[in-house]
Amino acid sequence: MAVEVIDCEQNSPSWLAARSGIPTASEFSKLIGVRKDAKDKVTRRKYMLKLAGEIITGETVEGYSNFHMERGHAMEDEARNLYAFMHDAAPQRVGFVRNGKKGCSPDSFLGDAGILEIKSKQPDLLIDCLLKDEFPPEHRAQCQGALWVCEREWIDIACYWPKLPLFTKRAYRDDVFIRDLSQAVDDFNYELAEMVERVRRYGISFQQEAA
Repeated sequence: MAVEVIDCEQNSPSWLAARSGIPTASEFSKLIGVRKDAKDKVTRRKYMLKLAGEIITGETVEGYSNFHMERGHAMEDEARNLYAFMHDAAPQRVGFVRNGKKGCSPDSFLGDAGILEIKSKQPDLLIDCLLKDEFPPEHRAQCQGALWVCEREWIDIACYWPKLPLFTKRAYRDDVFIRDLSQAVDDFNYELAEMVERVRRYGISFQQEAA
């Protein structure tokens, strides 16, 4: 599949439409390695039901937002500018990237091979990142997923909070992890298509009975 870069403002109606009905990297953690945990299965199914609804109705469902997420959006430009200054880089803002039946919203492209992912973290969490000095594992599925979707080679994560040092860490493509992720997304999309077909058949059956 070809990589399609869609020019739109993140969180705008155009952005919501671009990602409608397909799994995106920010949710990949719900799809990989979930089969052993009942709670994770429920979360995966809930996500599938949401996407099925978007496919069948053609209407997008706005994602959940809270204070912390809104704060992160507000701080994103500050973090991007600080990263650009510290690394003498020129981040290129991106709307949405689609590659087949999957997509992602990179915070920026870096040159021809890199991605920048920005996370705002409260002081205690950011200090923990600084002391551990490792790529935050909770963001692995999203970041490796973005490399997979965008067909790029490396990603820098930048964790930010005002008055604290900017934490940055680079990760390169993990092809073993991406292979497992690819299988998990394929399985999810297969089950999603089956769910959509079942609901559509139900609608046809109901219409026939009513006729």
